[in-house]
Amino acid sequence: MSGPEASMWGGRFTEAPDERMWRYTASLSYDRRLWRHDVRASRAHARMLGRCGILRPEEADRIVAGLETLEDEIAARPELLDGPDEDVHSAVERLLHERIGPVALKLHTARSRNDQVATDLRLYAREACVLLDRAAASLQETLLDRAEQEAQTLLPGLTHLQPAQPVTLGHHLMAYVEMLFRDRQRLREAHGRASVLPLGAGALAGAAFALDRASVAAELGFHALCPNSLDAVSDRDFVLDVLYAAAVIMMHLSRLGEELVLWNHPAFGFVELPDRLATGSSMMPQKKNPDAAELMRGRAGRVAGHLVGLLMVLKGLPLAYNRDLQEDKEPLFDAVDQTVASLEMAAELMGSVRFRRDRMRQACTPDMLATELADYLARRGMPFREAHRIVGNVVQEAARRGVALTGLSPEDLRRHSPLFGNEVKERLTFEAALEARSLPGGTAPSAVRQAIAQARVRLREMGGWPEPPSAAGAA
Repeated sequence: MSGPEASMWGGRFTEAPDERMWRYTASLSYDRRLWRHDVRASRAHARMLGRCGILRPEEADRIVAGLETLEDEIAARPELLDGPDEDVHSAVERLLHERIGPVALKLHTARSRNDQVATDLRLYAREACVLLDRAAASLQETLLDRAEQEAQTLLPGLTHLQPAQPVTLGHHLMAYVEMLFRDRQRLREAHGRASVLPLGAGALAGAAFALDRASVAAELGFHALCPNSLDAVSDRDFVLDVLYAAAVIMMHLSRLGEELVLWNHPAFGFVELPDRLATGSSMMPQKKNPDAAELMRGRAGRVAGHLVGLLMVLKGLPLAYNRDLQEDKEPLFDAVDQTVASLEMAAELMGSVRFRRDRMRQACTPDMLATELADYLARRGMPFREAHRIVGNVVQEAARRGVALTGLSPEDLRRHSPLFGNEVKERLTFEAALEARSLPGGTAPSAVRQAIAQARVRLREMGGWPEPPSAAGAA
């Protein structure tokens, strides 16, 4: 068991930590995930200490070389982090001390674990944004490919889960592409807000050394310095930003998952999942369950819970650092893991699902063309509210007579309004209803293809992000 003499703070204490206290407060079991970020930030800090004359050049060089060697060693043998340490920072320092001797203890000059962990976590948050963005872009590409294939496929559009108007499947899929564009913009905004360097804030009051914080920021890719040392060590807004972005992504995926679940039900029959992406029942031999889509729904609640949980942790904290902030990491790590995995699963599902065009067409009922009749009258000068009332009466008549809306003759329609001409029947087709909506953003096949082309341009313009120096998802 590690006692005060082996910790970063043991000098003031005369008793070793209680075993239960140590287990309760130690964070190495999960913050070990930050080891690459800790090594990277420590290298930048050591180089800066050397440049500023706070460490002798040979001391700084030895620390940097030791950290580089240690990085390779831990990458090859992650079990090196299995030790008695309180957290990843003390683990890295201990391992460095074992390799280069007492000079390793000078690395912590002019920094605190408070600004150290804030720096590490911001590095992680930025990488997480990149990983999430890439996974979202991959799903967009899959959806665009499927939307292009289904640009003319007829699909019943629903409001209140009731038949509303005909749309195309391609148009429906493009709605999720748009959601993902907004998601990716949120991720980029979160990345920008995480790119502010706290290192140099010390424990809370700032370091009492003439540090070159700007050079550390430049080396680590931060675009600005935290301007207030109290805020620097206590701020976790950037974690909330990533959690919020992840929660919204998962909400969108949950909606997609819900539609796949519905469409997979025999009452809809719009999709068929490949066997490799479905599961069965231990009791009912006939079952083929859309478990992956269901879990996308379920895990949306999990990620949203992480966001709310951290908000509750932060809401009552006084300045500056409080140990409560240790509770920021597990929610963030899990939210990133679950969201990346869900985006990848969604891409696999949407790339593999078979759309049953025949069932979609069968589900389009003639009463979904009622709006076409109202628009027909409006084009001939009738106020739309009046046209709406008249067509409502037409729908009532068709229901009373037990015929489809399209089964009424022009003469039947003229009993409700003399504005109905013989050519009105030409408007009462699903294809005509689609083609009439060719404005940008509309559901006409031509508009869908235009939207797809524009989305592909937007994808290219957003471009790729630089490869993160380490995998944010790696434990």
